[in-house]
Formats: sequence, structure tokens, C-alpha cells
Amino acid sequence: MANTEETVALAQVKLPVYGMTCEHCVRRVVKALEKLPGVADVQVSLADAKATFHFAPEQLDLSAVREAIEKAGYSTDIPLPATGQEEITIPVYGMTCEHCVRRVTKALEKLPGVENIRVSLADSKALFDFDRNQVSTEDITQAIEEAGYSTRPAPVEAAAEQPPPEAAGLPDPLILPETVSDNPSIDPGDHAQKKQFKVRGMTCANCALTIEKGVGKMKGVKSAAVNFASEKLTLELDPSVVSQEDILAKIKDLGYGAQSEDSEGGKQQFKVSGMTCANCALTIEKKLKSTPGVHMAAVNFANETVTVEFDPQTLTLNDVFEQVRDAGYIPLKNKDEDPDDRSAIIERNWLIFSVILSVPIMPLMFLPMSRPTMYTILTLATIVQFTAGWTFYRGAYHALKNRSANMDVLVAMGITAAYGYSLMTTLHMFFPNLFFEGPNFFDTSALLITFVRFGKYLEAKAKGRAGQALKRLLELQADKARLLINGEEKEVAAADLKTGDVVIVKPGERIPVDGEIIEGQASIDESMLTGESIPVDKGAGDPVIGATINRSGSIKVQTAKTGKDTVLSGIIKMVEDAQGVKPPIQRLADTISNYFVPAVVTLALITFLIWYFALHSTFVFAFTAAIAVLVIACPCALGLATPTAIMVGSGVGLNRGLLFKSAAVLEAISSLQAIGFDKTGTLTKGTPEVTDIIAVNPFKEKGLLQIAAAGENPSIHPLAQAVASRARKEEVEILEVKDYQEESGYGIACSYQGQPLLIGNIKHMRKHGIDVSAVEEEYTRLAQEGKTTMFVSLAGRAIGLIALADVLKESAREAIKRLHGLGLKTFMITGDNKKVAHVVGQEAGIDEIAAEVLPQDKINTVKKYQEQGLKVAMVGDGINDAPALAQADIGIAIGSGTDVAKETGDVILVRNDLLDVERAIRLGRKTLNKIKQNLFWALIYNVIGIPVAAGVLYPITGKLLPPEWAGLAMAFSSVSVVTNSLLLSGYGKKLID
Repeated sequence: MANTEETVALAQVKLPVYGMTCEHCVRRVVKALEKLPGVADVQVSLADAKATFHFAPEQLDLSAVREAIEKAGYSTDIPLPATGQEEITIPVYGMTCEHCVRRVTKALEKLPGVENIRVSLADSKALFDFDRNQVSTEDITQAIEEAGYSTRPAPVEAAAEQPPPEAAGLPDPLILPETVSDNPSIDPGDHAQKKQFKVRGMTCANCALTIEKGVGKMKGVKSAAVNFASEKLTLELDPSVVSQEDILAKIKDLGYGAQSEDSEGGKQQFKVSGMTCANCALTIEKKLKSTPGVHMAAVNFANETVTVEFDPQTLTLNDVFEQVRDAGYIPLKNKDEDPDDRSAIIERNWLIFSVILSVPIMPLMFLPMSRPTMYTILTLATIVQFTAGWTFYRGAYHALKNRSANMDVLVAMGITAAYGYSLMTTLHMFFPNLFFEGPNFFDTSALLITFVRFGKYLEAKAKGRAGQALKRLLELQADKARLLINGEEKEVAAADLKTGDVVIVKPGERIPVDGEIIEGQASIDESMLTGESIPVDKGAGDPVIGATINRSGSIKVQTAKTGKDTVLSGIIKMVEDAQGVKPPIQRLADTISNYFVPAVVTLALITFLIWYFALHSTFVFAFTAAIAVLVIACPCALGLATPTAIMVGSGVGLNRGLLFKSAAVLEAISSLQAIGFDKTGTLTKGTPEVTDIIAVNPFKEKGLLQIAAAGENPSIHPLAQAVASRARKEEVEILEVKDYQEESGYGIACSYQGQPLLIGNIKHMRKHGIDVSAVEEEYTRLAQEGKTTMFVSLAGRAIGLIALADVLKESAREAIKRLHGLGLKTFMITGDNKKVAHVVGQEAGIDEIAAEVLPQDKINTVKKYQEQGLKVAMVGDGINDAPALAQADIGIAIGSGTDVAKETGDVILVRNDLLDVERAIRLGRKTLNKIKQNLFWALIYNVIGIPVAAGVLYPITGKLLPPEWAGLAMAFSSVSVVTNSLLLSGYGKKLID
């Protein structure tokens, strides 16, 4: 705060401040305002997005306040002096995140005569000043449309009922002429929402494509993407046009099962805390059974679980929980049961069933074919065919109904051919006039089903392991919390906590919510978020994050965020979204899969024709080769190649604090050629530190530091606090001073042990007539190095200099060196003067330096490198550097964990460590390399396997590949691709150094 020596009348003002997202932003705004002359009592509220303060109108104009807030990286509504421009507010629909806000802002900034742009995601509006002589509203509409958004608030029919724009006083109509969606049923003006569904029943990549095409064509669906590996469908849709029930019905019609990720199924099992006897269990049962919509309720007192069946159209799981709470008990969300684990168990059970029935067929085939033997073989094979094998018929039926073909079609054709031929030769024994004579293949069809089931079981297990990183993160969430009510502790479910609640966290317990410590001190283990194993000491006023562990000390935490708003939920959502988006390389696999099954069926037919007609082999021989071709071909491996690698790669990044917004980013980051850095707060620490202490005889450095620290300690100025901080770090005693005064623009004056002490700039010294010739040479040298220098004068004599600078982060030099080792060009963009910029850039080892660049011009520097044909990344704090981050091919936001859930950048580095930039690029390259390996092996397997199955080696070996072994080979091809992806998980250890 700037002080004045005379009393003036202060006016109070309250202003909105836009763009703040965390307490760090609040502190930036407070500091910006406190530096202004005549400003006092600054209070900034993040929740209300407002700043309140007193100021002296004689000393300060409000336009200076606006300028200070904007320099800090935020905006306000203080009117500027009239410039002939007019202010306009227009609706902008289709924005879903801060990245969208930046796109709209960037589009408007390019227009001539448009200034002071504020785009609100919450209100779906853009507010700005524009000069009608330079730009029309049609130009503005077109710019927003080209950015991919709309200004149309409603369908045309509804809009027609509204009064004309002129009547409402609007300058011009702002209606888009047509939609911008690929799906003609989607209006960009609609509020598109993202939803995820868990899909059951997919067997290969073609299943995923079938669902994508079927659901993607629905009215109201903007985009659809299916991740075959994680079995998730990610949709962008308009809920006013298409409902969740419509989506589920469509998926069912396509032949698959699905469940919304946001909803719970009709049968659930969960834990309950608080039961003390069997009567408690009966109480809960009675309460639930009397609830409308509940079909069945059973409580197991021994293991404290409740099993309940309910109508999901009438009740949600939260409603069931509310009934349990109403009965006086605490329901706990069950995190143990996992759909992937259930899928693996189901596949295992079918495998055991198939083995039990199919294995006895093999020895029976070598016995004389008496009627009892044939009856036994036929019975066993038929049971396997139409129980364990029924899933292939069902999948093939739905695939063909939807005019597509998948792995089920190939397997169904293979097992039907083997079983059908065998059935006819068997019936020949009973009806010789109706059927033909020949060997049977009952063992082939039964073992083929068994081997394919075995492959499906291994695949389900492997796919479950591919998503382990995300599952482990979900399991970290605390179940219970100690809620403080009127001074008393009460154990409640963590899910029941609300913003403002105060919880007690004792040593060894997980912190249940995001919040702020209001009492106590503790060492917090944040390794789940940052990867750092060393606990962080925190006290009153410090933020804490849910799921981190209190290692020592009891603390009281006030809840700030709960549920889906927490940092952990934000990370989980981000990773799920990343895994739900297809990278460009997946298009190759999708294209191949579209033609794969028809090509294989054609090859099987050609194989039969060549062997039977051209080479005059027996029917059985040609038939066997054709079946082997059908069952050895595997589109599954192609479908799993990319998503499994993406799942494992994003999981490795998650464990190291590297969060990728989408799979496409994980691929694109591997091809970067140039990378730019913001200076302040990115390459440097963002706060000044003492770098040089120059003492004049007879004073020593430590003595000078003690005197300077005493004088600077009362001030809240960042430079003053840096000096005091250095003294405390060196354990120098800081003495009290008297008659302390701050002289704005000069420095401070006070009395130190009865002698006048002055600390400040050279103007301060000259104002008080202090001779600085003894330190002038050193002052010149330090100034040339771009450092801020303080003169220290005691008793009318200059006794030394203290130089300060925003120093490089410890990891900056090593990070730049490693990036050069990866073959990347580096550059720095800063608004600082050229002298300071070049000192920092040269110290870090940066290739090229752009200094004195205004925030709005940083984007042009990024464009300059892009125009050279380079793929460019930009590293910044995600707030002030937003335009440059949006312009870059990859925007990398680096900062603390509390900022992780923000919509900034394409990659978020949780830890404030520049080495993570290089690690993220290495991980991206390794993941892309793994995808290419998977695609290669998936393709080469089919390229080699199909000819072998067709019998190209028969002239050399004298044997055909039996169909059952071809089926086993097909199963293992998928497993090998998933296993190869899992090998990527070991790469996390190489990211530690």
C-alpha cells in the first residue's frame, strides 16, 4: 500500500474483476491495487469476483485502476474516457471451456476497431467496445462463426416470435445464416454437453465403428467417439434434442449394452457405517423396502453391506443413500467393484465352462464312431456351440443388421461351417439318403470357441490393467470425514460435505475435500498429485487438496470445493476425456478395419476355390483351409493398438503429474520442433531474490544485510520482503526501527539505533544529498546485468548496495539443455526490457529472445515460428499467456496443483518443474512409438497369418494349420498388442531422473 504524509478524504469503490480463478489471482490483484498512490484497505473476493478499496480522488483517477488490473492480467468494467466507440454485449453459444473463451477472444481481437474484449463462459456472452466506422456487426458475427461458435440464442422459429432487433435497441441483428456442425441436426447455438457411456458387448474395432456411425447420425448428436480399449463412448450432444434414454435405446438397437457414466444401474451394493447390531440391519432393510421404487433390499450386518434393487427411472443411488441417512446410518460409495473386473470374471467363467465341455470331445474323436460316442460328441459340441458360442452369433446378427462386419462375423462363419459340416456328416449315420458321408469337425468348432474365449479373457484382464492408473486415483478418495458441528466431531460420509463445512483431519488420515487450513499445522503428503515423496509443511491460510494425506499434526480445514469441483475430480475428468478422444493416427486403423472383414471373407472364399477347383484337393482339405483363414484374421488387434497405448501413456503421465487434455495432444507433442517460454514465473521464480550484497568498509555483507532487513521489514513491497526473507534465511537478527516512512517512487526512511537510515533508488539518495560515489561503479555494473539495485545509507553516508532480480528456477538450465538434446529450438517471449531478457535468456541457454513484447503481441511471435513451417509449443502460466498458448500447436500450462483443473493449455504440468516439459515430450514420443509398434504387429500378424492359414506352407510342411490353432493365434494377437502397450508403464521410471 502506498502511504501519504497528509490526511485526505478517501472514497470507497467496489469494482468487478473478471478472470480470477484462484487465490493466486486474488493476491495478484491485491498487489496491483496496493501499488497505486492513494489506495488503502484493499479487499478482493474470488467468490464475488469483486475488489473493494478506499482511494483519494485527488491522487488517483479510476482509469489508472483499470490499467493496473489489466496489467495484472485481468479485466474490469471501469469506463474509459470517451473515444467515439460504443459498447456492445452479444450472446456467444457453443462455448464449453476456457479454451473456447480464448478462441472467441482471439477471433474478436483480430477485428479492427474492437477493444476491451471480455468473454464470459458462465453467461455465454461477449462484451466489448467497437468502432462502427471500422467494423460492422456482420463482420463480428462472421468472425465468431469462423471460430466455430454462434450468436443465435434459439431456433429460428422461436427467434421469429421475438421483437425485431431495432425494437430492442440492438445495433444490428446478430443471427448466423447456417450451422457449423458436421451433423446438420446440431445448431452451434445449442448448449452442447459432453457425456460418457460405458458400452458392453464390443468384440473388435468394427463394433466401435458401428456404434460411432449409428449414434453419430442421431439428431442432436454433434460428435461420437468410441474407445474400444476402455469400452467408453464419448458424445457431444444437445440434451434439448436428444435424451440419454434415446442414446441408450439406440445403442441397444445396434446390439450392445450401455450405461451412462453419470448414472447408476438398478442393482447396487454399498457399505454402511454405524450399525451396532442385527436390529440396525433390519431397520435399514425396512426403511428401504418402504421406499417407492425399491424392489429389493438386503443388509448383511457381518460385512456391513447393503444390496438394493431399484427402478433407475424413479430413484437414483443418491436417493437410496438419503433414505439410509434418514434411518440414522452413513452410506459409503463402493469403490471396489469395477466393470472391467466384472467383465474379466464373466469371461473367465465362460472359459471354464467351455473347457469342461470341449476337452472331453478330443479323446472321444479317436474312439470308434459308435452311436453312443456320436451322441456324446454331438451333445457336448452343441451345448458349447449355442451357449459359449452364442455371443458370436448375437454379435454377428447385430453387425450384419447394421450393414457392417466385425470379428463376430468371422468367428460365427468359422464355427458354423465346422459345426454345420460335422452335423451333416454325423446325421448321415442316421439318414444316409439325406446327408453326405465324411469326417466331422466337432472338436474344431468346440475348441475354436474355447480358444477365442480364452483370448477374450486375457484381453479383458489386460484391458483392465491398462486403466489401472486412473482406477488407483479413484480409490484415493476419502470415504468418511470428521465434520465439526458446534464444537463437536461427527463422522459423516465425505460425499455429504458442503462448501463452508469445517472438518478435522488427524495424522495418518486422508483429507476428504479441497479447502483451506484454518487452524493447526501439518505435513501433507501430496505425492498422489505431484509425484513428490517429500511432505509439504502447511499451516493456517494454506490450501489443501482432497485425497492427500496428513502425515503429522491435527488440522481444521474449511471446505472450498466438493464433488466434481475438486482438483482430483478435475484430473480424473481430464484424463477420461483424453482417453475418449481419438488421435489422428487412429484413423489409419479405422480405415483398415472398415474393409478388413469383407476382404477376409473374400480371401477365405478364394482359398477354398483355389484348393478345391484349381489344385483339385479334397473338399474337406479346402474347407479346413477356408475356415482357418476366417478365424485367424484379427481386426481386434488393430482396434486395440492405439487406445491401449493412449490409456497406458496417459496413466504414466498422470502418475508423474503430466496431464494431457486429449489423445491427439499426446500424439502431437511428439512432433514438436520449437518451444517457447514465458519468462516471469515460468523460466524464473516470479518473485525477486537478493543476488548481490556490496558493502563499503568498514561494513561487512552480513552487517549490511542486517541493517537493510531492519529498514525493509515493515514494508509489504515485494523487493522489501525479499531482503527481509534473505536475512531470515541466513538467520540474521532483524531489529526494530522507529519513525518508519515510505516515500512512493523513492524508497523508505527510518531511524535505526538512533541514526537516520535511507534505503531506495538513486533518486532517493540525491533527494537527501547522499554521496554515492563509493558504490557508483558497482551500481553501473549491476544495472547492466539487468538487476534492480537498492542503495543503503546510514547516518548520511552510503554504506552499500543490495541487488535483486527475478532469478532462474533451479531446473531451468537443465530443462533447456535437455530440450536441445531432443533437437528442439527454444525461444523466450517477455515484456521485460531487452537487457534483463538477454541476461535471463543467456543464463538459461535459450536460442532466441523476444523482449519488450506486449501480452497481446506474444501471439505474433508464435505465428512467426509457425510461418517458418515449425510445430510450436508455448509454455506459460495459462493466464497471462493465454493468447500465445491458444495460438501455439501445443499450449503447456505450468503451475501448482491447485491450478490443475483449470481449462488452460493442452498439457498441464502439475508440479512447478520445467524438467516436466521435456518429460512430457519424451512420454509423447514414446507413446507414439508404441502405437506405431502396435499397428505394425497387428498388420504384420494378419499379413503373415492369413497366408499361412490359407496353406502357402503346405508344400513345405505337408500340413495345414488346424482352425482351432488359428483361433488361438487370433486370440493371442490381441493379447500381444495389449501386453506391448502395458510395457509402456515401465517407462515411468525413466521419467524420474
